Amino acid sequence: MIAMIDYDAGNIKSVEKALILLGQDVVITRDRDTILQADKVILPGVGAFGDAMEKLRQYGLDQVIHEVADKGIPFLGICLGLQLLFESSDEAPGVKGLGLLKGEILRIPNAEGLKIPHMGWNSLHLENEGRLFKGIGEGAYVYFVHSYYLKAADESIVKASTQYSTHIHASVEQGNVFACQFHPEKSSDVGLQILKNFVEL
Repeated sequence: MIAMIDYDAGNIKSVEKALILLGQDVVITRDRDTILQADKVILPGVGAFGDAMEKLRQYGLDQVIHEVADKGIPFLGICLGLQLLFESSDEAPGVKGLGLLKGEILRIPNAEGLKIPHMGWNSLHLENEGRLFKGIGEGAYVYFVHSYYLKAADESIVKASTQYSTHIHASVEQGNVFACQFHPEKSSDVGLQILKNFVEL
């Protein structure tokens, strides 16, 4: 069973649909016991960093996510879910993230001819043998929607990166914690393969 953490951030339904397509049992919940008994846990999300951290704390889910990480349950953060795993974000100065991973979330710098938010398909440069990218070729395209990007402190956790005005760390992996800045559930066959690799861990 896969538990998807419900903290009032959008985009849960499309992730659920993709997982059901892969034959998975999915429960959308904020119940601590249900989350800690799951085989896998996903933190999806679109929205603002500050609001999301406030909701996670309000529901006590920040603690639960730390417990999931400590227990070694495979955990996947998607889009905002990736950003929340880190220490801080330019989007919400002074608001602490979950701090499970080291790094900062920065605003994508303005560049001529490029729109922000970054919305659309970008190719990935794969590195450091990420387990989510098994069977996926270099340069595969995935779908992004974001105005802020990750700069991880430790480059060795970065498994995929992309270029959009700057060098963006697009996917990370450390122990049982995985995260993607892009939306695998909106990334066609490549995205489904990434989700399949996660559920098969």
